Amino acid sequence: MGGPDLETAWLLLEAAEMARVVSRRSTHVALQGSAAGALLGLADPSEQGARRTSIATAVAQAVNVAGGMWSVLGLSRRTPPVPAPDVAWHALPVGEVLRVLGTDAHGIAEAEAERRRRDRIADQPSETPAGLGVLGTIAHELDTPLTLPLAAGAGVSAVTGATSDAALVAAVLLGNAILSGAQGAAARRALRRLVTEAAPPVRLRRDGVDRVGIVDDLVPGDIVLLEPGDAVPADCRLIETVGLEMDESPLTGESVPVAKSAAATRAAAIGERTSMAYAGTTVAAGSAVCVVVATGAETEAGRNALTALQEPPRSGVQQRLRELTKASLPAAGAAAAALLTTGLLRGRLAESVSNSVALAVSAIPEGLPFIATAAELSASRRLSRRNILVRDPRSMEALGRTDVICFDKTGTLTEGRIALRVVSDGRVCASIDQLTPGQRGILGAALRASPPSNGQEVLPHPTDQAVVAGAETAGVTTGEAADGWHGLRELPFEPVRGFHAVLGAADAGLMISVKGAPETTLPRCTSRRVDAQVQPLTPADRQEIEAEVDRMARQGLRVLAIAERAASTRGRLVDERVDGMQFLGLLGLADPTRPTAAEAIRRLRRAGITVLMLTGDHPSTAEAIAAELGLLDGGTVVTGPELDDAEADDAAVDALVSKASVFARVSPTHKVAVVQALHRAGRSVAVTGDGANDAPAIRLADVGIALGEQATAAARQAADLIVMDGRLETIVDGVVEGRAMWASVRESLALLLGGNLGEILFTVGGSLVSPTPALNARQILFVNLMTDLLPAITVAARPPRNVDPERLVREGPDTSLGRALTGDVIRRAVATSTATAGAWLAAKATGTQRRASTVALASLVGAQLGQTALLSGGDPIVLGAAGASAAALVGAVQTPGVSQFFGCRPLGPFAWGIVLVATAAGTAFGTLRLPVPGPDQSPPTGEADGGHGED
Repeated sequence: MGGPDLETAWLLLEAAEMARVVSRRSTHVALQGSAAGALLGLADPSEQGARRTSIATAVAQAVNVAGGMWSVLGLSRRTPPVPAPDVAWHALPVGEVLRVLGTDAHGIAEAEAERRRRDRIADQPSETPAGLGVLGTIAHELDTPLTLPLAAGAGVSAVTGATSDAALVAAVLLGNAILSGAQGAAARRALRRLVTEAAPPVRLRRDGVDRVGIVDDLVPGDIVLLEPGDAVPADCRLIETVGLEMDESPLTGESVPVAKSAAATRAAAIGERTSMAYAGTTVAAGSAVCVVVATGAETEAGRNALTALQEPPRSGVQQRLRELTKASLPAAGAAAAALLTTGLLRGRLAESVSNSVALAVSAIPEGLPFIATAAELSASRRLSRRNILVRDPRSMEALGRTDVICFDKTGTLTEGRIALRVVSDGRVCASIDQLTPGQRGILGAALRASPPSNGQEVLPHPTDQAVVAGAETAGVTTGEAADGWHGLRELPFEPVRGFHAVLGAADAGLMISVKGAPETTLPRCTSRRVDAQVQPLTPADRQEIEAEVDRMARQGLRVLAIAERAASTRGRLVDERVDGMQFLGLLGLADPTRPTAAEAIRRLRRAGITVLMLTGDHPSTAEAIAAELGLLDGGTVVTGPELDDAEADDAAVDALVSKASVFARVSPTHKVAVVQALHRAGRSVAVTGDGANDAPAIRLADVGIALGEQATAAARQAADLIVMDGRLETIVDGVVEGRAMWASVRESLALLLGGNLGEILFTVGGSLVSPTPALNARQILFVNLMTDLLPAITVAARPPRNVDPERLVREGPDTSLGRALTGDVIRRAVATSTATAGAWLAAKATGTQRRASTVALASLVGAQLGQTALLSGGDPIVLGAAGASAAALVGAVQTPGVSQFFGCRPLGPFAWGIVLVATAAGTAFGTLRLPVPGPDQSPPTGEADGGHGED
């Protein structure tokens, strides 16, 4: 797409859709203007009333004109789709690509990069001015189905003489919109900041110098260096490759890595352009040097997700809250209509209109859309202080409903390093801290068969590092059973050779020491050393040694065979000379489990979460590690080949996954298949890992978790959460925080919805039993100001205090926003309305109507604030919000001028005593937690776990 004609066509299509929306909205506004005019005509049938009727319709017309103009301004600010590139970079030779981009293999200079960056910014559409953006946000928050009816009602109130009430309604509507808009703007800023913090570094070359930068530094013509695990930061043309394979599944959906080269290709399909590396894809293997051809929204991925930050997808909890908001609108309208009807039946039109409009304003839970945002952002900020970077706060709600966590083994459940665990003489095995003299001699020979180390340089091979570190721990040196030994020649380890040999000299003469795989070392042995005696190596001995090797392998150990023999005075060391060896013993090495892994797994299981292990290791190794961590728990070990055999049948794959606790010999494709099977079973899945091979499953999971600062760029880019310290306990903290967020959301919703419903019950009920309303319009709006938005959001955002994991197991989307929430709302509503009604009746029996109304106002606010304070858990922000509202209430009631404005009167000690009793009763009964029967109140059991019960 490109050129002004196509952009005009796009604009016309957008305008047609907007015209349809504006037409429908204008019809609703006109109907509401007519309804307001009818009410005015009914209130005043005189000629002046007729003029007022025409004023109402004229105002509706003006609103429609203004709304249309605002929509046109919004259309003019929209950014058209980014045109597809008009240069086929993939088809051009490398030299031509560099010439067109004005660069070379050394990269552009810093000054040139800055100039290109400024030119790119200048070519982009200008940003909306800050003031206009704020006005737009406020206008968006006012764009709700009830705003115009409430505004029309306020207009009717003003015309009928209640101008102060109308002004107060307008102030409340505008104030809520401003507060909501500010909250939304803060959420968007926080989201952008988190995304920026999580952006992986970029290796680029400028003017011949390699350095690390960020994605925003890149401009077309930059030279970028790619290594295994890197996420590609921009669309790039490859100019040099070494065994490069790319995972392009985010762009093409193809899970098999694609081989790439620098050769030009004329392929039309993106997945077949082997000379390109596209933004968002990752390096599966090999390395490359490439040149940037497109950045940001101009990349292939950017054109498909231009509005990702501007309109983030709603999370499950946000969607549920919007549904609750929509459901509350008819209830608010019905309550207002009931109040208006009772007033009309008593002949109080003007007062009834004001009261019904005020009740509708008060009944709308305008804080609902922001409770989830506040809770998610607050939980994300708390996790950031615990070394968890949340790339998308919306993932917090998914973390809170996770019931399966798939852990990668290497580097996650284990420490990600090889360590020496045991030494065996072929018959008896011992840990390195309990070695016999003979076993110490075996370890000494293994140390002699390792590359020389001066204690300063790290040995290149992790196996050698493990042997040296283990010998140091055991206090064994190269002189063990070989006084005066020093190395002379070395035959380094190679995969085809399978062993490492060293020719050395000791006081007793020359000797050859060998350390290698049993299958390559044992065939070179003709004897064995037992208790310092050399014996021929018989077939029975070989069977015995092979059985010991197999037993150690089943324990999850990597086994090395150690052999040694005296050597002649020949100075050369070649492969053929490593023969006729004396078998000494075996070393068992393993990647040790993290010390805290077992406890972390137990904590997750107590939270009702199934823990699975996915690894590329041998099934015996995987099973041994799982047994050590207590992971099996009746589950089986399933291998990648078994999943391949069942690949054509989803039911067969699902059956394997449902009974497994460990998946061994699995590839990235197998991990994806496991996650898909869990999704088909209705499970909410989190996947952890740190390698590029984990990235596809991390991306597919409901919550992807990258572990550690050493996590590859591919894993970090695919993840929703990045656990910076790599500790499993930190993941447990994240799960607890996610569960606690659901509890906070439920309590916040119960306060907000229960308080609003209590206000409706009391106000409508009072109008039915009393000829004069219990509360006037201003008092109803005052209750809304004191209790609705701020206290509810502070409860949702408060950090969990004294959180019990056993209680949190019952939290989640269905439980927290299901029957438990309904029960809490009804209980709080009944407690608030009943306590207020009792206070109102008691005050009415002992004083004037205005005094009773004031007592009812104070009791209604007090009961809700008392419930808020009790739920705070001692949080100072929540207590401060409740205290500030309480102080404002007392000040408004006791200050003469303000009190009269709200239709109140200052109260004496007896009246305040009634208020305090009602507040205490409403608080106590409103927070009394009663059991709510229902399936969603039952914690998960082993049966629901697919066979993986709790500890």
